[in-house]
Parts: sequence; structure tokens; C-alpha cells
Amino acid sequence: MKQNPFRHFIIVAGLACLSLVFASCGSSVAGTYSDTNGAFILELRSGGKAAFTFMGETASCTYAVDGTKLDLNCEGDAGKTVFTIHDDGSLTGPPGTFIPALRKHK
Repeated sequence: MKQNPFRHFIIVAGLACLSLVFASCGSSVAGTYSDTNGAFILELRSGGKAAFTFMGETASCTYAVDGTKLDLNCEGDAGKTVFTIHDDGSLTGPPGTFIPALRKHK
């Protein structure tokens, strides 16, 4: 019985895609991030929900991840902020802002 090489290619390609999907699931950003002083606290929950606290004031937010960018959209004055996700898992705000690096704690 002769095997179809195209079928073999489809199976290998499908397995490669599945492994990429499972690998990306392990790098979840969900958790609680804060600066060293605890003045900034960013809680990222599953389902794109978030809460951003600065000096005791909390804003309800949503977020989306696109590669190494985390787009945070908060209600009220907090507005929109784009964070950079670094290899060590820390988050930094846009250049020129007063938001220090945030590190994951939970």
C-alpha cells in the first residue's frame, strides 16, 4: 500500500500548529503586578478583565495581549495605556510616563 506524501505533510503541519497553541497557553499574563513601593497595582484576570490601582484608587479595565504588547483600557481618567511585556515577565509603561516597571507577584 502506497502512502500519500501530502497526507503526511498535513498531519505534521497540524501537530506543529497544536504545539504552538499549547506553548502559548503556558505564557499567560494573568496575575497581580506591582511596582516595588506598591503604589501601582495591576490585576490581570482571565477573560480580558483587569483592575488598575494607583494610590488607593481602582479603575475597572479590560486588556488584550498582542505579541509583546499589552493594551490596557480603563474607565475614567486612567484611559488607555500600552505596556511592553519583557522576557522576564515584567511590564513597562510607555516611554515618558511615570509608571515604573511592574513585576508579577501572584
